[in-house]
Amino acid sequence: MTGLNQQPVVFLVDDDASIRTAMRRGLVAAGFAVRTFESADTFLAAHDPDMPGCLVTDVAMPGMSGPELHQQLILSKQTIAIIYITARADQTLRRQLLQLGAVECLFKPFSEQQLRVALDAALQSTRGH
Repeated sequence: MTGLNQQPVVFLVDDDASIRTAMRRGLVAAGFAVRTFESADTFLAAHDPDMPGCLVTDVAMPGMSGPELHQQLILSKQTIAIIYITARADQTLRRQLLQLGAVECLFKPFSEQQLRVALDAALQSTRGH
């Protein structure tokens, strides 16, 4: 029985190893359980949809992009709260991602506080399922 009484996991997908390392370090220090992935494909191959948590994904990555990953999860009927991170400070893109169902879209560089607020909202939404 996966999923019951487990600490939610922050699934972090970013092709930039330095960002994955820095974010993982900060999130673990803040008490989050974190699993990192260098691509959408590696996340999909390893993800257990019954494991509670949220997905933090970069928008632009080689191969499958963050929005393409989101669409893949929707098509396979997997529900997970998603926070996008992007270096492209584009409000139109942000609106589109939020309309797609994202909890938040943060522009790099973002503060730990901004990420914590987004994670709290994302993980709160998972408790309702």
